[in-house]
Amino acid sequence: MVKKYSKLVLIFAILVLVWSFFHFDLGEYLTLQALKDRREIFQNFYQQNTIQTIAIYMAVYILTTALSLPGATILTLAGGAVFGLGLGLLLVSFASTIGATLAFLVSRFLLQESVQNKFGAYLKSFNEGMRKDGAFYLFTLRLIPVVPFFVINLVMGLTPISALKFFFVSQVGMLAGTAVYVNAGTEIAKIESLSGILSPALLGSFALLGIFPLLAKMVVNFIKARKVYAKFNKPKKFEYNLLVIGAGSAGLVSAYIAAAVKAKVGLIEKNKMGGDCLNTGCVPSKALIQSAKMMAHVKRAKEFGFTDGEIRFDFSEVMKRVHRVIAKIEPHDSVERYTNLGVECIQGTATIRSPWEVEVNGKVLTAKNIIVAAGAEPVMVPFPGVDQVPHYTSDNIWELTEQPKKLLVLGGGPIGSELAQAFCRLGSEVTVVDQAPGILVREDPDIAAFVKQSFDKDGVKVLGEHRAKEFKKVGDTNYLVCESNGREVEIAFDACLFALGRRARVSGYGLENLGIELTDRKTIEVDEYLRTNIPNVYVCGDATGPYQFTHTAAHQAWFCAVNALFGRFKKFKVDYRVIPWCTFTDPEVARVGLSELEAKEKGIAYEVTTYGLDDLDRAIADEEDHGMVKALTVPGKDKILGATIVGAHAGELITEFVAAMKNNYGLNRILGTIHIYPTWSEANKYLAGNWKKAHQPEKLLEYVAKFHKWNRG
Repeated sequence: MVKKYSKLVLIFAILVLVWSFFHFDLGEYLTLQALKDRREIFQNFYQQNTIQTIAIYMAVYILTTALSLPGATILTLAGGAVFGLGLGLLLVSFASTIGATLAFLVSRFLLQESVQNKFGAYLKSFNEGMRKDGAFYLFTLRLIPVVPFFVINLVMGLTPISALKFFFVSQVGMLAGTAVYVNAGTEIAKIESLSGILSPALLGSFALLGIFPLLAKMVVNFIKARKVYAKFNKPKKFEYNLLVIGAGSAGLVSAYIAAAVKAKVGLIEKNKMGGDCLNTGCVPSKALIQSAKMMAHVKRAKEFGFTDGEIRFDFSEVMKRVHRVIAKIEPHDSVERYTNLGVECIQGTATIRSPWEVEVNGKVLTAKNIIVAAGAEPVMVPFPGVDQVPHYTSDNIWELTEQPKKLLVLGGGPIGSELAQAFCRLGSEVTVVDQAPGILVREDPDIAAFVKQSFDKDGVKVLGEHRAKEFKKVGDTNYLVCESNGREVEIAFDACLFALGRRARVSGYGLENLGIELTDRKTIEVDEYLRTNIPNVYVCGDATGPYQFTHTAAHQAWFCAVNALFGRFKKFKVDYRVIPWCTFTDPEVARVGLSELEAKEKGIAYEVTTYGLDDLDRAIADEEDHGMVKALTVPGKDKILGATIVGAHAGELITEFVAAMKNNYGLNRILGTIHIYPTWSEANKYLAGNWKKAHQPEKLLEYVAKFHKWNRG
C-alpha cells in the first residue's frame, strides 16, 4: 500500500514539473537562438558567480534529462559555450549520466514490476540476455546518437540490468557524443542549426563506433576460446565435420540434419540405436499402457452395453508384445536407415580426448565440431537395504516376464504414475509412495484430482507425504520403511520400481578431460546457441535439459546441428517459448505454457476459462465424459498464456493450443475455426466459446435488445 501511494506521489510530482515546463514556456530558453543571444549574459554571470552557476546548470541539466524533456542538446552546447571544452565536458558528462540514471530509476520504480509480471514469461530469454550481456547492449546504444537517449533510459529501467552498471556504462558510452556537442558549443557563434553539428559523415562514424562493443565481444570470445584451447593440440585436418555422441532422439536428429546438408557426420552409440525413448522409455511404456487400457475397457464392458466382459492373458505375452512394438519401430532408428541417409554409424563407447578428438574402439576420430547427446538415466537412491530386495527402474522393468503381485512405485511423477496405473490394470496390487502430497504435483490440483479419481477407481493406492527411509527383508517378504506424520509405516511388496526422476549423463565419456562446465542441476551448461564453454562442443537433449522430453531433444538438435555447421556465418538461439508435454495416464494430462500454479508463483496476472468434457457429445458417446480443458489468458484479452487438458486424447487435443501460442493467435481465432462434429477437438472451440461469453459486451447487447424490440413494432 505504501509503495502504491509512493508511486502516485511520484507520478503527480512528475506531471506538475512537466506541466510547469510547458505552461511557463520554459522551452524558449532551450533553443539555439536563445543560447546565442544570451551567451554573453551567461558567461558574465558565470565569471561573477562561478559555483552558483555550476550548481544551477547541473540541477537544470539533471532535471531536464530525468524528466526526458526536450532541450538536453542545447544544454550540452551551453556547457561548451559557457564553461569551455574541459570543464563543460566534465559537467555535462556527469549531469547527463545522473539525469539518465534518475529517469532509469523512475521507470524501474513505476513500471518494471507490472511489465515483468504481465510479460515475464515472454521476456525470460530477453532478461537472461540482459543479465549476461546488458552492458554490451547499453554501450552500443550509447555510442550511436541517432537512438534517442531518453528512450534508452526508460526502456533500460524495465530490464534486470543494475543501476550501478547502467550509470558507469552510460558515463563511458555517452562520452564520445558528449565531447562532439560540447566542442561544438565552444564555437556556438559558427553554428547555424542543430542539424549542422552532426553531418552524415560524422553520424556514420558514430554508427561504426557503435559496432565497437560487438567487435570487442568477438575479441573477448576469441581470447576466451584461445585460453580454453591452449592446452590442446588442434589437428590440421579433420575426418568429419561433425561427430555426434549418442543415438537417441537428439543425436539421431542432429546426425540426420548434418547428413541432409551434405556434411560428413559420424554417429557414435555404445548401446542401441534409438536411445532410451525407443528401447526403455516412450515406446515400451506406451505399448504397455495400450495393453493395460484394453484390460480396463473389458472391465468396463457393461458401460458399453455388453452383459459381461472377461479376458484371459499371460503377462509374459504382454511383455513380448512390448518388445514386438519396439522391434517394429526399430527400423526408423536403425543403422541401415541412417547409413543410407549418409550418416556413418559407429558402434562403441566414445571417449572425448580433446575438443576435436573422440576415441572409439581404440581409434581416435577427428571432427571440426562435436555434439554431445548422451541423454539421461533413472535416479537410483542407495537406500539402506535396497540391494536385498528386487528393484527396477524404467531402464530394466521391461525385462520382467513374471508379473509382480505387489508392485511398489517410488515416485508419483509422470513415469511413476503411468507405469503404476498400467501394472494395476493388468492385475498387480500397486502402491505409489511419494514424499509430496500426491501424484503429478507439477500440475494444478484440480487437474491432478481427475487422475487421482481414476487411480482410485482402478485400485492404485497413493501414499502421499511418505518419506522413504530404508528397505528390509523379513523372511520371504520385502518391506519399505517410510516416515509419515512422525510415525513409521512398513509397506510390503514383491518388486519395487524406482521412478524418482532422471539425471543427465555427464560422466563416463570424457567431458572431464575438457573441463566442461555443469549447471547447479548437474546438467551440462550451454549458452543460448547450445554451446558449452568450449565453443565447438555442443549439447542437446536430456544431457543439458531443461526439458527432458523426446520432442524437445529433437527441437534442440536442429539448433545444435545448424549452429555447429554454419555458426561462423549465422547462429540461431534455441527457442523454448512454446514447449508442450503430456503424461499418458488415463485420463491423459497435456499442457503447454503456464499452469495456474506457475502463474501464481511468478506473479503473472491471468484469467482462467474452463470447459468440462462431461458436456462434450463425442466424450459422452465414447463413455469418456470426464476431464476438462483449461486455459489461462491475459486479463481482458484472448491471448493464451497456457493451456492444460485432462481427459482422453489430451495429448492430441493440446496441439491446437500449441499452434495458437506459437503463431500468436488467441481464443477468438480458435472459436472462429470450423471443427468437425462430433469430435474431441470441439472441446477447444467450446472453451473459446466460454471465454467469449464471459467477455461479451453487456451494455451493447442491452442496446441491441432494445433495437430488436423497436424493430418488432
